[in-house]
Amino acid sequence: MTPLPRFHRLPTERQEAILAVARAHFAEHGPASASYNKIIEAAGFSKTAAYQYFDGREDLLAAVLDDVLDRLLGVLGPWTPARDEADFWARLEAGSHALVAHLRAHPDDLALADAAVGRARGEVWLGWFGAVVQDGQRLGFIRTDVDPALLAGATAAVMRAADAWALTALRAARPAEVAAPESEQVWSLLRGLWSGGTDGGAGRAH
Repeated sequence: MTPLPRFHRLPTERQEAILAVARAHFAEHGPASASYNKIIEAAGFSKTAAYQYFDGREDLLAAVLDDVLDRLLGVLGPWTPARDEADFWARLEAGSHALVAHLRAHPDDLALADAAVGRARGEVWLGWFGAVVQDGQRLGFIRTDVDPALLAGATAAVMRAADAWALTALRAARPAEVAAPESEQVWSLLRGLWSGGTDGGAGRAH
């Protein structure tokens, strides 16, 4: 599902405004419960006009989730090969910092992140972590005995859980308990996952 061609012919600012209104409604009420009629009313056009841009509610939701995923990937930026293991961990730490900061500043994206990653285009999200895993394998400290797609998915799940964990602590005003998702607990999980349960040299960021 994608927006109809007429939506893409709207000025970029108008497209962004429509998606922002819809994102707020879906985040507040949930992807399954948000009212299509209330969204298009809040966006400032009639139901008849709405059908010139979207086939219906699910089409609009798909556009919103794709936009959320693009926003998250934009924060991370493309993964580029690290110079060495220390550089690898420093880049992973920086990306995790940036993603948590973005989600903390954009609660609508946080509320919809799981749904966005779960869509078919979530393969793009897993592709980012696949590049991370492949780079660690190139550097010699990530295991190669597990299917790359499975290892990338497991890595993404650990990092997504870490982001949510860190944000929960921050919202609860407990920053001393978790400074950021690159906490030793999270890196320990990744070291175990990537080394097969023993620390095969996958140290934390230096």
